[in-house]
Amino acid sequence: MPKPDHDDFFTPAPLPVAKLDPEQRLACLRLIRSDNVGPVTFRELINHYGGAVQALDALPELAKRGGRTLRICSQDRAERELEAAERIGARIIFTIEPGYPALLAHVDAPPPAVYVKGNTALVQRPAVAVVGSRQASAAGITLARRFGSDLGRRGLVIVSGLARGIDAAVHEASLSTGTIAVLAGGIDYIYPPENARLQAAIAETGCLVTEMPPGFEPRAKDFPRRNRLVAGMAHGVVVIEAARRSGTLSTARMAGEQGREVFAVPGHPLDPRAEGTNHLLKSGATLVTSADDVLEALAPALTGSSLMMEPHAAFEDVPPAPLRPPPLIGKSDRDRVVVAMGPQPIPIDDLARATDLGARELRVILMELDLAGRIERHGQGLVSLRPEAAV
Repeated sequence: MPKPDHDDFFTPAPLPVAKLDPEQRLACLRLIRSDNVGPVTFRELINHYGGAVQALDALPELAKRGGRTLRICSQDRAERELEAAERIGARIIFTIEPGYPALLAHVDAPPPAVYVKGNTALVQRPAVAVVGSRQASAAGITLARRFGSDLGRRGLVIVSGLARGIDAAVHEASLSTGTIAVLAGGIDYIYPPENARLQAAIAETGCLVTEMPPGFEPRAKDFPRRNRLVAGMAHGVVVIEAARRSGTLSTARMAGEQGREVFAVPGHPLDPRAEGTNHLLKSGATLVTSADDVLEALAPALTGSSLMMEPHAAFEDVPPAPLRPPPLIGKSDRDRVVVAMGPQPIPIDDLARATDLGARELRVILMELDLAGRIERHGQGLVSLRPEAAV
């Protein structure tokens, strides 16, 4: 058997990008709302079966082979969700169709779908995120407005999280030039309440984006997910005022992990709101005090580096690749994978070498185990066995 290729695992096969008919759209939504279908498994299922309809039909048997049964989202539930989105003027965009946010499509395990409302063309334009403290100082608010308006006038879309303080200020300053607010809850959920008017204005002239369904009320754990989208939709993240322990710093960390530029505005050493930004500077973030500093640092990305991806909207419809016969996988192969895994995350290529399985066989086995809820995926090609799933 040929040795598994490292790139087989760490370079995901590109998803086919094509317009979806109503049946495919409904199948895609049912797929991602079914148990244990996360971003990676969604991609693997689409690539393996050539479409959501076929993947949905295969789910029960795949999970059974992995050792569990799973709950599949009903057609009625998916239809109700799409109808709710239509009522509020939002629409869902899947990673496998044109219009999905261009930069977000290229992060590790992007959300399988996002809801958008407003000027959706903004998600295809070059963007910079500007984030910071909710308890911002007057100077911080002034800086946020200056960065937002100056970067906007220079042609960049401004991305932020619609929080109090810095986020709200930068959205207001960039309303006329293009701003994207990424939400932790549903597009129709207003948070914080004092930003209701601003959220409505962004829905009219900017764009609202979320991976959550209509009506969803965010929980504490959903804000880090929002921060990941804020970082993923921009070429770089500018941090203006952040405490040493804050959600703002998680956005900066995620931006670094995604290969984005991290910028920080220095602050007074005695101001706790500057402790986080000053720490970022010590850790290697780029010091900026004006929009010109940001534009100079981003010049390579904005003129053709690897981050300046072709927007999904410009892709040609790609017909699904012809399906190959499924690989022959026995119970002993699955058992060998489970035995080789443990609670410690392990690179998939190391798992391939340990089990002597080919790339395609291992992908299918991991897909089965994932659907059965027996493994966890940690990003960057790392997987681990859930403690309760050991043989």
